Amino acid sequence: FYHRVYPYTIEYAVEIECNNTLFFPPWVPQGRENLSVEKSSMCIVSPAGYSFRFREFNYSGVPVKIAGKDNRLETWWSAKEMPAIQREIYSPLWHEITTMVIFGPTTFGVDDYKGDMSNWLEFGKFVYALKKGRDILPDNIKQQVHQLTAGTSDIKKKIAILYEYLQKNTRYISIQLGIGGWQPFDAKFVASKAYGDCKALTNYMYSILKEAGIPSHYALIRAGASSGYITTDFPSQQFNHVILCVPLAKDTLWLECTSQTMPAGYLGDFTCNRYALLVAEDGGHLVHTPSYGLNDNLQQRNIKAVLDNEATLKLTALTRYSGLQQDNIHGLINHLSKDKVKEYLHEQLDFATYTIGSFAYTEEKTAMPVIAETLDITVSNYATITGKRLFILPNIMTRNNRKLAPDELRSYDMVFNLDYRDEDSVEITTPEGYTVESIPQDISLNNQFGKYTCSVKFSNNKLVYYRLIERYAGRFPSKDYGELVKFYDATFKADRNRVVLVKQEGSGTKGF
Repeated sequence: FYHRVYPYTIEYAVEIECNNTLFFPPWVPQGRENLSVEKSSMCIVSPAGYSFRFREFNYSGVPVKIAGKDNRLETWWSAKEMPAIQREIYSPLWHEITTMVIFGPTTFGVDDYKGDMSNWLEFGKFVYALKKGRDILPDNIKQQVHQLTAGTSDIKKKIAILYEYLQKNTRYISIQLGIGGWQPFDAKFVASKAYGDCKALTNYMYSILKEAGIPSHYALIRAGASSGYITTDFPSQQFNHVILCVPLAKDTLWLECTSQTMPAGYLGDFTCNRYALLVAEDGGHLVHTPSYGLNDNLQQRNIKAVLDNEATLKLTALTRYSGLQQDNIHGLINHLSKDKVKEYLHEQLDFATYTIGSFAYTEEKTAMPVIAETLDITVSNYATITGKRLFILPNIMTRNNRKLAPDELRSYDMVFNLDYRDEDSVEITTPEGYTVESIPQDISLNNQFGKYTCSVKFSNNKLVYYRLIERYAGRFPSKDYGELVKFYDATFKADRNRVVLVKQEGSGTKGF
């Protein structure tokens, strides 16, 4: 749109035609930050006797109801003069800081299927009806199921075997036409075509486990690394994915049936720590998926390094990633070529001039997966030489790179969704003939946001450095933002403290 006079207003109308009443669009006057709104309104026009539900967030008005023509009822929500919102770092979800209204039907229809959404139990019955009778396997697949599990009595092992079979023999393809957006392909289709979307693959795995005598449940979930929230007390279609829940006598296993690489029982940040709608014959039940905590999400690194007379550092880094901290690495090594993985490493390593001699990864595909990484790296000019002095940064690879801007007028709470722990042990063998001139003091920080400790020792030409940082998930009041800034500043500075070594008089150190 071209117009030479500013500011100008654009007025527009959007019309969407749907052949089902499962979805009602939300009203979000401000769809993003830095967007001011002069005026916005939402109107639902319905038969006078039609029942629908709504939930308001940060809306101070009262919906206006107006009798229309032909026994119709108009229900209006409106807002005006809404200044733009500048979203703060670690701020809460969008519906907590701006105006929003979500809507849902009571009874609804999709193609020829009717349902009730007045509660989760009834909505689950609708979903169950869509998949009912679509779990019949071909005879050849039934035989394979029994052959694969013959001689195995351990239930978890059986599930892992059959899950691996699914992964090796199917792939994810999303084809959703008409009711296919909600109804899974039947098991025979997936068996013959070897593909399906999340619904189809989950239903297929359900069918395989059923043939093995292992009950499981189809489960609707809102997937996404940072989009797992649903309004639990407002039954409605808030889901975008389907996974499988396998209840056991003393445990519950969850299976991501669209992945060809994840271990049985592990969900990752795509679907962990959120509510899912478990679909059973008696209806829907809200349950919570596993949450991975401080002792699960680990990065444990051990570095052995040698600093030579030319200030070149040769190091071997052994790193153990577990839980959510291994998710990104898992994706890299399972889906990228070795050359692409090396490119990623070059992007991540914080050295000026270096070469990667070799790198290798091994995976432990358990319910709490672990990836071990081995890196051999040579770094040129790692230390700084000034006359007799040698300046060394003992924290080689794990440094906090973020500082926060102070904000005395912060408006919103701070929300952290991830618990994690990083632990580093570093040993650097230095050239002979040096003693300590300056060494950083031990540092220990501990507050509601986390814990940080580091220490460095020098003895017999060896620098020994230790660092631990823990970060805690939770919601913290805006008044504590200043403490968070101090925590970040302190760790940023501590991670860059240097050791100063000085050459002893009379010692001949080649190269200096």
